[in-house]
Order: sequence, then C-alpha cells, then structure tokens
Amino acid sequence: MMFWNDKPYHALDYALKKRFGEKIYRLALNGGMTCPNRDGTVGFGGCIFCSAGGSGDFAADPRLSIPAQIRSARERLGNKRPADHYIAYFQAYTNTYAPVSYLRSIFMEAISAPEIVLLSIATRPDCLGAEVLTLLEELNRIKPVWIELGLQTMHEDTAAFIRRGYSLPVYEDAVRQLRARGIEVITHVILGLPGENRTRMLQTIQYLNTRDIQGIKLQLLHILKGTDLATLYKQHPFPVLSLEEYVQLITACVEQLRSDIVIHRLTGDGPRDLLIAPLWSRSKRQVLNTIHQEFRRQNTWQGKYYRKH
Repeated sequence: MMFWNDKPYHALDYALKKRFGEKIYRLALNGGMTCPNRDGTVGFGGCIFCSAGGSGDFAADPRLSIPAQIRSARERLGNKRPADHYIAYFQAYTNTYAPVSYLRSIFMEAISAPEIVLLSIATRPDCLGAEVLTLLEELNRIKPVWIELGLQTMHEDTAAFIRRGYSLPVYEDAVRQLRARGIEVITHVILGLPGENRTRMLQTIQYLNTRDIQGIKLQLLHILKGTDLATLYKQHPFPVLSLEEYVQLITACVEQLRSDIVIHRLTGDGPRDLLIAPLWSRSKRQVLNTIHQEFRRQNTWQGKYYRKH
C-alpha cells in the first residue's frame, strides 16, 4: 500500500494539490437536465436507487444562471472552506443529455469563470454522441475536463436489476472514446447493491483495474425515500451493509485498486431527511474516521508497498 499525503490511498485532495498547488473544492452545479432513463428514451423512473433529485440533491438551484450558481455555491462554502479556485461539477441527472448548443453555452459559462480550474461532468456512457465528444474535446483544450460515468457494477444481472439501462460494452466504448480525446474518466461504483456479495463487488474493482480510467468514486448504497429501491426494501427487506462490513470492504477495495487511480470518494452522504438505511451513514466524518482507523489497525499505513510522496 502506497502513501499519499498521510493517506494509504491515492486521494483526490493530494492529486489536486499536486496538480494545482493549492486546495481545490467542488462547486455542485445544475444544468437543469433530465435523464434518458427517466423520460422514456431508455426507461422510466431512472435507476431504482436514484432520488427525485437525480443524485444531485446537494446541487445548486437550476433556476439560477450558471454564474449565479457558482456565486451561490461559493457563498455556501463561505469561511468554512476558504479557497481561491474550484471545480465546476455538473452533478444532477445526465449532464450531456441536451442539445449540443445548450451544453456548449452552460459549460463555457462555467469554465469562463476565472476561479474555475476544471470542469467535471456526470453523465451516462450512452449519452456521449459524436457531437458531444467533439465539444468535450474542445472544452478540454481550454481547461481540464473530467467525465464521471455511473457504472455502479460490472455485473450485467445486477445492472439489469437496478435498471441501469446500458450494457458493459457501452461503458467500455465510452471510456475508449473519451481517452482517445485525452479526457480523464472517473467511474462511480456502488457497494452493497442487492445480490452483490464481497466477491462480486471486488470483481468490479478488479475489472476497473483493466480499464483506462483515472479516478473512482466508491459509494455506499443509500436507500432513500421516494425511490423504487425504498419500496422494494419495505416490501421485501434485504440486508444492508453494517458499518463494520463497509469498512472492511472499503479497505479491501483500496488494497486491490490500481495505485494510479485517484480515489475521489470512499463513501457518501445521502440527504438526512430522505435516508432510510443504513442510518449509520448519516455521519460521514465518523465513517471516514473509522475507515482510517481500520487502515491503521491493519498496519497498511506502513505496509509492504509503503512509499511516502
């Protein structure tokens, strides 16, 4: 296990400080888009775990202009997290699912702000047509662009169950197309999906080691009010990960993950007013502290592959 800035994994904060020489925070923006898995193009209702906010529950108000959203997001950070530069993060729903002219307008507004040093766009791999890819390549020549793809799992049976709406080859082709244009790819993985045991979850990590990706977000499954997953959980309760199980799983994922892949997230925090389970996840700080304590307990901070940067 390598060492990055006092963490036994290739952490995002370390990678950003190395790249930009300073602390960088994300500003969660909202382009006001929907998703083909909601409007009937691919399916209706979205993925079974997705909230009404389209995974952008903490994003800015879409009724505001992009410059106004940036100002609002900066104000929310305030003195608590002072910074001079930020990532413009289009988070809610599918952020390449709109006419290219509209995408060009909002993305250019974002990267034109002097305080924005990087553009991060969450989308689906089946929403990256030729014109969109050309636009992303153009934007990437102005400021760095990250594309975040919600894979969640490599297993096709689980993908069908959660209504992901595309097959694994679609993801693989999207990664190839993006990398051919020099665009960095971050992949989202959900741990604890129904029917997935430790072996299957680690197989997803091992699979991603073979892909040309630059970052990963590891996300605990949250059961949120108003989702189809919540209905399923109520009607047919299924086991959710305990804190101990999740911590053990995360350390195993980190141990097996390719060392050059930047870890953008080790867990997540669903909206407190929507969270049904697991309730222990409400305290993100406590979860992260417990994970780091487990790294220390396993002595991986001074392990076989120790190297301090």
